[in-house]
Amino acid sequence: MTLKDAIGKFVKDDCSITFGGFIGRDCVAAVHEIIRQGIKNLTVIDDSKTDVMDLLVGAGAVKRWEGAYLGYGAIGLAPNIRRSVEKGIPAKIELEDWSNAGISMRYLAGSLNIPFMATKSMLGADIVKYNQRIKIINDPYEGEPVALVPAAHPDVAIIHVQRADAMGNAQVWGFTGNDENKARAAKHTIITCEEIVSTDEIRRQGNMTLIPFYCADAVVQVPYGCHPQSCYGYYAYDVLFCGDYHESAKDRDQFLRWLDRYVFGSADHADYCAKVGWSRLQNLMTMERHFNRIPG
Repeated sequence: MTLKDAIGKFVKDDCSITFGGFIGRDCVAAVHEIIRQGIKNLTVIDDSKTDVMDLLVGAGAVKRWEGAYLGYGAIGLAPNIRRSVEKGIPAKIELEDWSNAGISMRYLAGSLNIPFMATKSMLGADIVKYNQRIKIINDPYEGEPVALVPAAHPDVAIIHVQRADAMGNAQVWGFTGNDENKARAAKHTIITCEEIVSTDEIRRQGNMTLIPFYCADAVVQVPYGCHPQSCYGYYAYDVLFCGDYHESAKDRDQFLRWLDRYVFGSADHADYCAKVGWSRLQNLMTMERHFNRIPG
């Protein structure tokens, strides 16, 4: 299945969605395809996100955000998100605040198919004052207050991994975040990966399998699918490209020109990579593998 086919089949207008990756492994290629297909009114339920959310909000694809942090990492604030919240350009998104731990508990509950999870997170913070979906009760065993958070069951989870087999057994090195629970909690899961390998190769390092095949609805090989973010063991963070994007995104017209060049002007992710430059991507791979390698 191609990325275009997977997005077209599972991601629809008005659906809820979550993305894998935390400090790397961002689903950038998938987000580009969502924007290309003109999908709108998404509800994103996530922990902390950077460029993928800034792109989606800037493209007018997001209606609502339920999560903890939105920004652009080490580069600065997220220009499109800030413009949306402050000025309603291109549209004002709904915001529902949670802590990172609160979202993690929501996905844990979703993965276990139970209606809620109890946590100490957010107690004493203003989040519970403004988010009426967080319920405070007294622990029936010890009498201490706890916060109850509802299970998250997004329509779609998209998770980029280092490698998977054709069945959907997906292996991850580096930070895993909430990716396993997202895959289990979602109604449908799209796995994108740097490479598809044999099931025998997956079994050879079976302990690295984070997401089992029965959670996956589609498997798509997308080399450099996280660029300009990093993918542990495969390629480094392209800080200069991120800086250029961030500068462009500060101005609405410049951002639209950026979209026209890299997203709408690219037939697919391979075309995007050609625009970025294969030699540049190869250099990022060389940099990463100088420090981090996937054990062979």
